[in-house]
Amino acid sequence: MVANWGGAAGDDAADAAEVAELVDVLTSAVQCIGAGGQEPIDERLHSALGRRVLNLLRADVIRSWTANGSGQATQIPGILAALEQVREQVEVGWAQHFADRLSGSDGLELLVAIAHDLRSPLTSILFLAETLQREQSGPVNAVQRRQLGLIYGAALGLSSIASDVIELARGGDRLMETEPRPFSVSAILDAVRDIIRPIAEEKRLAVRLLPPNGDYRVGHPVALSRVLLNLTTNALKFTNEGYVEIVAEEVGPAAVRFAVRDSGKGMSADTVITGLFQPLRRAVGRSGHSFSQTGLGLTMCRRLVEAMGSHLQVETRAGWGTRFYFELNLPTCAEPRLEAPGKQVARGRRARTRRDKPAQRDVDTVGTERRR
Repeated sequence: MVANWGGAAGDDAADAAEVAELVDVLTSAVQCIGAGGQEPIDERLHSALGRRVLNLLRADVIRSWTANGSGQATQIPGILAALEQVREQVEVGWAQHFADRLSGSDGLELLVAIAHDLRSPLTSILFLAETLQREQSGPVNAVQRRQLGLIYGAALGLSSIASDVIELARGGDRLMETEPRPFSVSAILDAVRDIIRPIAEEKRLAVRLLPPNGDYRVGHPVALSRVLLNLTTNALKFTNEGYVEIVAEEVGPAAVRFAVRDSGKGMSADTVITGLFQPLRRAVGRSGHSFSQTGLGLTMCRRLVEAMGSHLQVETRAGWGTRFYFELNLPTCAEPRLEAPGKQVARGRRARTRRDKPAQRDVDTVGTERRR
């Protein structure tokens, strides 16, 4: 293992002598545990390098077992059990070390860096899953299409959490535009629908869009897009049959009420009252209508809505579903020169644009519906 360290670890920062030293330390610990003893774990094993060497050594033992057949069958299980005991002790120390780092002066920067590192590969997974599902790389059967939908939904959920962590670390109420600017409401609704389309297809749910009569408005399109995308993703997640509806309704000369409603089971009053918008809370259980344990998405939505000068509200009834809504002051304007609506959506993905007039009704083949 030491001889092949560079290729196995993909990192030449640690020389073979340092790795060999760690292997000797691990071997000593395994022998002690195998003899029924218990000695303190060497501090060097608590480092990132020590943990990597431990994982590589365990993999090397398993490969050796496989290559040599049953000749060492009586010894290998004991060695693996001892390595597992070492790993448990190392992980406890590493967890404490990581907690200390997070609570330190650079803890917030560390958290944001981790979230950024997660979001980049997840974005690639989203793009590739959608490309495959659309058969742009060749035909797929029904089972494969459903599996790709599950991959897309899981990746979108994780990407949303990573984005929410980054935004909340920055306060959660930062508006990308320093000043209100012209945008198309229907273009934003279309962009949100295009992003969540694979999830709706996989669950066989209809997605209904209802844009306002006055389509072109002046406001903060990036923040609005992020809120609608987050609320719609949540609605799809907790709806098993029926539909999810995104509504933009004119309620005054410049006022537009946005609402995302689902036909799910609805939430209990206790869920709404006891910390629905709390960023850090534990899930009560797996049954019924429950959100992620962190609750970051709804917290971010509420803060962004407040930054736009409104309040995020919720109504829910058993058997009726759940509806989140808020009103914004968005004066009408002439048709502006617009950027691609996908850029307005906070996931940074380019979505297809359809410049339908708000009065049109458009039903497509994936169960999404645009209506008056």
